[in-house]
Parts: sequence; structure tokens; C-alpha cells
Amino acid sequence: MELNTRSLQSSTSKSKSKSMAKILEEEEEEEDEAEDLSLSCGCFFCAMKQPDARLRRASVAAFFRELPYGDGDDRGAVAAVWRTAMDAPDDPELPSLGAIRCMSLLLARALDDAAWRRRAQNASLPYYAAHVLGSYTIRSSAHAELAVATGAVGPLLALLGGAMTWVERRAAARALGHLASYDATFPAVARHAAEAVPLAVRAASTCVADVYATYVALAPSERPKYQRELLTRGLVGDAAEDRKAEEWASQLQCWSLYFLSCLASRDPSSHATICQDRAFLRELCRMWGGLANGDSPAGVGLLRLLCRSAVGRGAIAACPDALSGLCDLARSSDDWQYMAIDCLLLLLDDRDIWHAVADATAPCLVDLAELRRLGPRRRLGDAITSALLIDQDDHAHQGRELGAAAIEAVASLREDKIERKERERAMSRDELLQRKLLAKEKKRQGNEMFWQGEVDMAIELYTEALDLCPLSGRRERLVLYSNRAQCRLARREADAAASDATRALSLARPANAHARSLWRRAQAYDMKGGMARESLLDCLAFAGAWLDGRKHGRQPARAARGQGENQMKKLPYCVGRMIGKQMSATGLFSGVSTDGGNVGRGDRMPQCSDGGDDGDSYEKDDDGDECDHDVSEEEFYETELRFCRSGSGLPIMAEETWSSRLTRRKKKM
Repeated sequence: MELNTRSLQSSTSKSKSKSMAKILEEEEEEEDEAEDLSLSCGCFFCAMKQPDARLRRASVAAFFRELPYGDGDDRGAVAAVWRTAMDAPDDPELPSLGAIRCMSLLLARALDDAAWRRRAQNASLPYYAAHVLGSYTIRSSAHAELAVATGAVGPLLALLGGAMTWVERRAAARALGHLASYDATFPAVARHAAEAVPLAVRAASTCVADVYATYVALAPSERPKYQRELLTRGLVGDAAEDRKAEEWASQLQCWSLYFLSCLASRDPSSHATICQDRAFLRELCRMWGGLANGDSPAGVGLLRLLCRSAVGRGAIAACPDALSGLCDLARSSDDWQYMAIDCLLLLLDDRDIWHAVADATAPCLVDLAELRRLGPRRRLGDAITSALLIDQDDHAHQGRELGAAAIEAVASLREDKIERKERERAMSRDELLQRKLLAKEKKRQGNEMFWQGEVDMAIELYTEALDLCPLSGRRERLVLYSNRAQCRLARREADAAASDATRALSLARPANAHARSLWRRAQAYDMKGGMARESLLDCLAFAGAWLDGRKHGRQPARAARGQGENQMKKLPYCVGRMIGKQMSATGLFSGVSTDGGNVGRGDRMPQCSDGGDDGDSYEKDDDGDECDHDVSEEEFYETELRFCRSGSGLPIMAEETWSSRLTRRKKKM
């Protein structure tokens, strides 16, 4: 008993000795750490160079605690945090040491202390702080929660409202969009929805004019120095600076729209607030990311969200400009074309507004009735047909009739998709083959008439061929529509040419894959005016197909004759000139600066299929249908471009008639 007691006392004393030794060791380490920190200069760079991880973390945490209250020049340190956040937004080290809290406090101080903000060394700190918040919250919900907990929402909304300049507004819109995208932090942002929605709408609507007036329109010497330093990192020259300003203005618009989309997707009650601004709604579909921000659906993404509520659908249906913009986007080669069609289908599905929407969109939608697959969507043509060919009796109570153009479009759709299909289903195989042969002969005659300058007769023959050609002859109908589009261009009928070219592109497999039709529609949109974006996108799609001609084994004729493959990969001059003109017209600042000039006749390249499309090689798409490839590059060089370079053939003329042109050709002969 006594031995056990002594043993217990001995073990207890040893345990106490170990505990005391551990406490003394920790106190010594804390004293050493405090001594090391006192010897350190306290700057961010010295703290990050600490070899000991514990000392480094303590030094960095101390730096972040003191930074919002200091008066030194901390631009370099904050810029280093900005670079770190950009390079490793998912790294939790700096946020856990107080970086996010520090940036929130910096924003609050900048807003409260104008004198401090105006000091040269502090001018760029609010931008860096807001950008760091946006970078760390781009993919991390935990970082977003930390930003909300440290009070970042209020200062960011103030920046979005224009408390400083467009540069800080851009960073704030980015950060707010990220905060509104997480379930955990959305309620904190949604509490300010009544304030945030009008601010974001105004930012998206006015940012382009604001950036132009307060920066681009100024002489370089008059622009704020800190903004120039932020914009010109790694750039040389005023032109590069202007291009960067345009890119940032586009990003400000896209991020403002993304913020609104986050609010609209999670809170349908915000739809009414968004739709209150009719001017914003009119321009929404025209707001796009441009070539620099092609991964953003921008305005059409928000429109599709608005179309999911009755309030949003009613507002869009009552806005002719919004419907027109959706139709233009739906008949383009934009990556977001399918979103525009989604919007129109959602609107047509609402029986209360069907008449208003169908009246405005039916003439355009019927051109897309042959679409099979577009992006992630399948059977879009069938969906369009079903949406337009509904029972008219369902709408009789509204006492409203469609306009003449819409009635004609719906009637032609019913004829092609229902009645004609039933008639051809009842025909024998021999009868269908005979009709196909007759259509081919009509097409040949139409080609001859076109080359002879009898454009009206060519149109009639192509139309007869389309009436004869079975619906199953998809490739033949594609060529006929494309050829007729060329004739419409010759007659300067821009709308009809765009319609026929769109029908040809809808028949292509995959959709929009017929290069000649892309070029013809690009010319039609240019001729029509006010559709530079659509024309540019078709031009770029045509250029991509042109430069990618060898993908399917189509070799250039000149390269085969040893004249050099690189030379053959150049775009035709008229295509390059059209692209340059349309890029100038679609520039973000084109509407607030000078307008571009008109396209001359040299920008239009003659394109007329002469039967070579019938023998193209083909492959299968996912649906088992044939994939279309345009005429071989060799034939393209040997026929169509020869006309463009030599001036012979039948180019589209702005002032000369076909007959006068043919008369001069006969004299030369």
C-alpha cells in the first residue's frame, strides 16, 4: 500500500516537471518570436521572407492588422498581395492571416477619408483592395463568407455606385458578382437588392460612355496617372492603352450584368426592379462581351433569366427593340445564338403574350425551322415549329390578329413542315426521285441565268427548284437557298438575302457550317446597316472555315503547283477589309465616338455555287446526318476568287447595273 502511494507521488511529480518545462519552453519561444518581430522592419516583403513558417505567419498577420491604419507608402505591398491573389486565389494562407479583413478595412477607410485617398501613394489602393476581394472569392465560398463577415459588401456597393471612378467600379462589380453567386453569402448581398439592382443597371448602361468621356477622350497627359499605371502594365503606346481601356469597360459591363444575373437567378422578385428601366431593357440584347470577353453571355444571359418569370416576359414582350435584338442574335453565328432562341421559345410559351411575340418574331423564326442541333440544344427547329403552329382558337379570346407578315410566315411554315411533309410521305420513291432530278435541272438553269445577268429569272428558277426538291434532299436545298441569297444580294434585297442565307445555314450540318452562306449573310447584314456585330461574326466564321480548309484534306491549287502554302492561307483582301470595317463599327466606343465609313464595292466578294457543292465529300454527325463541307479550296480559288481579283464575272455593284457590266465584257471579248 505504501509502495503504491510512493509510486503515484513520483509519477505525479514527474508529470508536473514536464508540464513546467513545456511552459517555460513556450515562453522562451514567444520571447524569441517577439524579439524577432521587433527586429523586423514590419514590411510585407520581409515578413514573407521569414524562413520559419510560424514567424512568417505571425509577421504577415501583424502586417495586415496594421496596414489599414498606417500612413506609409504601401503600394508595393498591396500590389504584391494583388498578384498573389491573382496567381493563387484558392490558397487559404493569406486570407486566414487577415488579408480579406485588411482589404475590407482599406476600402472603408478610402471611402471615409478623402484626404487620405487623394495622396499619390494611396490612389491605387482601393482598386487593389477590391480586386483582391474579387480574386479570393472567385472560387471559394469560405473566402466569400469571410469577406461578408468583415463588412465588404457595403464598401463594394459604394464603389459600384460611383463613389470613386470607373476603375474601382469595375473591380467592385467583379467582387459583388462572386459574393452573390454562393448560397452562403447570397442572403447578405440580397439584403441590399433594392440598392444594388439600380446601381448595377446604371453601371451596365453608362459605363461605356463614362469610360470614354473620363479617360479615352482625354489626352494621355490629362488622364489620371494611377489609372494609366494600372492599365499599361506591360503595354507600350497610346493605342495599346486605349485598347486596354476598351477591354476594361467591356469587363465592367459584363460583370455588372453577371451581378444582376446572380440576383435574378436566385431572387425572382428582383425581375420587376430590373425591368423598370425600359431604356436598359431596350439595349440589353446589344450588350455583349465582344471579342475580348467572348466567354460571357452578357445581356442575353440576363434576358433568358428574365424570360423565366411572368413579369420579365411581359416587359420584354412589350419592348419591340428587345424582341428585335433577340431575333438578330438568333439569326447570327454568335456562340450565344441558342440563348436567344431559348428566350424566344420561352416568350412564345406564354399564352398571354403569344400574339405580341409571334407578330414580331415569326418572320425571323421561320428561317430557323430546319435547325437540328445548336450547341447543347437538340431539335430546335421542331421546338420553333411547335411554338408557332399552335391552335389559333386558344387565343381567340384576346381578339387580336397577327400582322400580314407574321400570318404569311406561319402559313409557309405550316405548308413546309406539315402539309408538304405529308404529301411527300404519300409519294412513291420513283416520284420523289423524279422531282429531285427536275429540281437539279432547274438549279442548273438558274445558274446559267445568273451568269448571264438574268437575276430575276435565276430567282424564279431557284424558287421552282426549291418547290420541287424533296424535303429529304437537305444538301440540295441548302445550295438552292444559298444561291438564291446571292441573287437577292445582286438585287440589293438585304432582308431577303439574309433570310435565304439563314435557311441555308440552318440546313447545314453542323449548323452555320456552310462558308459561302456565311459570307453572303455577312454581306446582307452589312448592306442592311445597323448589324455590324452580326456581319462581323459571320465574316470571322467564314475566315475560320477558309483558313481551316486543309482540315478535311482540301489542298490549295497554287500550293499544289509549288507556289507556296503560306501564300494560299491569306484571306482574300475583300474579306479582310470587311472584317476590319466591322471591327471598327462594333468597337465598344464606336457609338460614342466617330462612325465608321461605308463599305465600298471592293468589300463584297462574288459567291455563286455552280453545282460543285453537290459532289462534296461528307462525314456523319452525331445524329447520323451528313456533315457539310463547303466547296474545296482549290475550286474556290479557281472560280470565285478569280472573279473578285479580275473584275470579271458578276460582282455586286453599288452603282452599276448587270447589263452595263455585261456590255463591257462583250466589248473586251
